[in-house]
Amino acid sequence: MQSGTETMDAAGTKDASAPDRSGKPAGTERLLALRDSALRRRWFWPAALVTGYLTQVLFRLSLVWGNSYPSVHADEPSYLVLARVLAGRPTTEMPVGSVIPGGYPLLLSPALRIADDPVTAYQLVMGINTLLNALVFPLAYVALRRLDLPRGLSFLIATAAALMPPVVFYSEFAMSDTVLPVVLLGWLITLHGWLSDGEPRRRTWYGAGAGLLAGYSMAVHDRGGVVVAITALVFLGALVFKWAPLRSTLAAWGGLAVSVLGAKLLATWLEAQFKDTPPSSVGTQVMDNLVEPELLRRTVTRTIGQLWYFSVSSWGFGAIALALCVFAVFSPRFTRASRVVSFAMVALLCGIALAAAAGLPGDKRIDNWIYARYLAVLVPAFFVVGVAALWRARTGALLRLVLSAVVFTVVTAEFVIMVVGKGLYARWIIPWAMPDALFLASEWTKLHMWRTLAGALLVLAACVMFRLAGGRRVVWAVAVSLALFATYATTTVTSNVAEPHRKIRKYLATGFTQSADLKPGENLVMDEDVDWGLRMAQAYEVYEGRVWTRNLEHGDQPPAAADAAVLRLTSKDAKPEDSWPDAPKGWYVAKVNTLHEWVLWRHH
Repeated sequence: MQSGTETMDAAGTKDASAPDRSGKPAGTERLLALRDSALRRRWFWPAALVTGYLTQVLFRLSLVWGNSYPSVHADEPSYLVLARVLAGRPTTEMPVGSVIPGGYPLLLSPALRIADDPVTAYQLVMGINTLLNALVFPLAYVALRRLDLPRGLSFLIATAAALMPPVVFYSEFAMSDTVLPVVLLGWLITLHGWLSDGEPRRRTWYGAGAGLLAGYSMAVHDRGGVVVAITALVFLGALVFKWAPLRSTLAAWGGLAVSVLGAKLLATWLEAQFKDTPPSSVGTQVMDNLVEPELLRRTVTRTIGQLWYFSVSSWGFGAIALALCVFAVFSPRFTRASRVVSFAMVALLCGIALAAAAGLPGDKRIDNWIYARYLAVLVPAFFVVGVAALWRARTGALLRLVLSAVVFTVVTAEFVIMVVGKGLYARWIIPWAMPDALFLASEWTKLHMWRTLAGALLVLAACVMFRLAGGRRVVWAVAVSLALFATYATTTVTSNVAEPHRKIRKYLATGFTQSADLKPGENLVMDEDVDWGLRMAQAYEVYEGRVWTRNLEHGDQPPAAADAAVLRLTSKDAKPEDSWPDAPKGWYVAKVNTLHEWVLWRHH
């Protein structure tokens, strides 16, 4: 029976699916009203961000669950050795051979202060990594809100940005790349807030924050030196051209001075703990190589190769953001804050690429031409800008940006291929060094630059075509699709690159320690000819003792405090005693491993 516009069932109750006067089902109207009511409540978006952050943490935990030892040598053991010293434990040998910045190990040191064994400590480190790296999500959300995107859309795009392989992959290891994306996103946000119009006190806090984060980035990695240089240039411009209130500019300089001084003091203290280890000379090496004419061709090619990898690893959105930032720098249509921050982004991208290209060693590794790691920390910042362009740019402007991105990606690829040629394929590859390229090419054993490029541009083309066909409202669906694809990509890269990489190095870490029956607190001296990966791992795995590397086979004497020595077994048929023909009196062969070719000596 019908009465007016209401439909009654046999029992005389109102049908919830019946249309109301607006033509929509009444139940749908109630759901929409409840949704609108929830969205208007003050607690909703803070609660959504906390939930999103915790989800990001849990996703990262699922990827590293069960990881119990470092596998990226010599980076991971070096950071962990620094964390060990910062936790108040005894010093030992630095695997990387120099004292690197300690800002990231400082964050890990509580794990090593609490844990009494290397496995527990490393698992706690992985937990700290997830908490730190997941901060990309709320910061990306804040950045998108500053770009005037709706809250819901900002939430979805930030979710996608925080799930991308370049963001998550390196956080699965004890490496500074875990926290650098967070630091640099925060730096760009505070820089923009400081330069934007608003209440002077707020701008003062933003300025101080930008300065502090810039200096802290230098304490985390040598790349931070580029951040400090750009920050100082922007601060100088603000002082000269009065871009910000004087008080806020002075606060910015003060924050930079305090954090740079703190970074220097931390480096000085750590160098004093490793008296036999020289400080990092990367900065000097970079400057020397930049002015070396014979290395100019190699440096330029590597720089362009890194920019190509950056573009494809961000699925083309990084190249869109790069084109937009270059345009914004010279366009009066953008605010001063946006123009200056755009300059900072472009300068940082090119500066890091150039410094890394000059500083990388001169070996013939394929990945040195297209090195992935150093620019990966900028992927979330450029990605959010690139995807935001889908929402904000008009059709004509969007097509020009996409065309610029495609041309940039194709030209950089062709340049590297033309200059390097067969050198890109002459040697076996290290999957860990180029995970995004292998994923996009659906090939885990070979580098295919054109297939990788095609994979990245296919993702970009799909997003752009949906935007052109459906208008701005379709960007919501695009953001969801990007988040799902990022989850799939990161999970696939972990399964095909990170996990196999760890399994290969398991024995060199925990396996050797168990086979050699090293006891907690024992000290180990290693011969220079012992497997390199084993030597790198033991600096951390000999957790309560210390390690040394000496040329024992050719006459070096073991340190007096050494309890055990490991030397290389020259062949499976060789006598174990021949591994150390001039062994000092009192040393004897305790264990032999013919499979892994080592001999363990002890002394009475």
